[in-house]
Amino acid sequence: MESGGEVRIRTVRLTKHYRSGESTVVVFDDLNLEIAPGERVALVGESGVGKSSLLHLLGGLDKPTKGTIYFGDKEISSLDESALADFRNREIGFVWQTHYLLPEFTALENVMMPLLMRGVSQSKAAPAARERLGEMGLADRASHRAGELSGGEQQRVVLARALVGRPKVLLADEPTGNLDYKTGGKIADLFDELHRTYKLTSVFVTHNLEFARRCDRVLKLEHGALVPLQAEGVSEKTASRENGTNYV
Repeated sequence: MESGGEVRIRTVRLTKHYRSGESTVVVFDDLNLEIAPGERVALVGESGVGKSSLLHLLGGLDKPTKGTIYFGDKEISSLDESALADFRNREIGFVWQTHYLLPEFTALENVMMPLLMRGVSQSKAAPAARERLGEMGLADRASHRAGELSGGEQQRVVLARALVGRPKVLLADEPTGNLDYKTGGKIADLFDELHRTYKLTSVFVTHNLEFARRCDRVLKLEHGALVPLQAEGVSEKTASRENGTNYV
């Protein structure tokens, strides 16, 4: 983690409510969070407490009911949709449990997509995408479509796509959730390496206890509040699924 007291991500009195029929569902109220440049933060807690909702807000994929979100000095919660989409494309890499790869395109074409959406020419986007795939050990899989790749290979394509635009922040929602234990461990190792190489600030929503323990901070979301935990003290109960099982 970088020193000097800088803040990469900050939320001030962040509030999110949903309407459900005639009732209002309160996800969280007045949530304050600061994440330093270069920090890795794991968000844990039971299913349904709002971890993914918080990640979507941090990534500018949803708007808060109240409160503000800052990336450095930029307040992203007040940006219009066009400015927010451009900000996401340039500043944030996303990794989801569901890969969302475009099945009709090759791995290379999927990785190129964020650069093409930014207006980068195909002749410049393709070499950058090939380089990212090479870093993931997938240089020989560039011409394969998503359905021709294993689950671990698909997740590495997603990582290459997330990093092809050189973002400052990586947001990941259950990045090892659909993988077996051995493959999940390899992906976790890859996250460690890429975090250092790209000098990222990373926020992970996870039920994977081993993955959470790798992070600089572990925050448990419960009853609408973030509770700091010691990484070595994260227990199976801390990060359990709703049915009591876990991913260890």
